[in-house]
Amino acid sequence: MKSPLAGVFLDRDGTVIEDAHYIKDPALVKLLPGAAQAVRRLNDAKILVIVVTNQSGIGRHLITIEEYEAVKTRFHALLAEHGAHIDGTYYCPDVPGDPRASGCRKPETRMFEQALNDFQLNASDVAYIGDRWRDVAVSTKLGGRGIMICSPMTTPDDRREALAHKIEIVTTLPEAVDLLFGLTDRDRSP
Repeated sequence: MKSPLAGVFLDRDGTVIEDAHYIKDPALVKLLPGAAQAVRRLNDAKILVIVVTNQSGIGRHLITIEEYEAVKTRFHALLAEHGAHIDGTYYCPDVPGDPRASGCRKPETRMFEQALNDFQLNASDVAYIGDRWRDVAVSTKLGGRGIMICSPMTTPDDRREALAHKIEIVTTLPEAVDLLFGLTDRDRSP
C-alpha cells in the first residue's frame, strides 16, 4: 500500500523493543509483538525507518558506548530475522538536567534535524512514533505527524500532552503503522 510519507522516526525502547531500563546486555533485547512486521511494512513501502533514542545510561556511566552498540547490533539482527531493517539510528547520551549536556535529548529537535538533513527529508513528510510525549513532541515543532503508543512507561502527563496537542494515541506499533497507511479496524477484518 502506498503512503505519502518519506520517513518514520521511531523511538526504540517501549516502542519497538521492550523497555529494559538502561539495557546493556544484548541477550535482553526483545522485540515487542508485531514490531518487526510493522517495520517491514514500512520498509516494503519504501518509507525510511529511523530510530531516534535518548540513552542517558551512557551519560550516567551505566552503559558504555560499546554495550549500546552491541544492543543495537542485536536489535538490528532480530529485525533482520523478520526481513525488516532500520535505515538510520541516532542516540543522545545526555543526562536530563546536566548543564554540560549537548542539547540533543528529546524533546529537543537536534537529532531529528540531523536525520532530516542526512536523509534529505522534508519535516512535513515524516511521522514520529514513540511511547512518551518527548518522542512525538517534535511533530509540533518541526511538522509532520505524531503518534503516541501507550506503553507501561507512558505517564498520565504524556497522555495529557498528546491529547492537548491532538496527537493520535494507539496501543502498539502495528496500530500506529495502520494509521499511517489509513487502515481502520474495518479494513483489517478478514
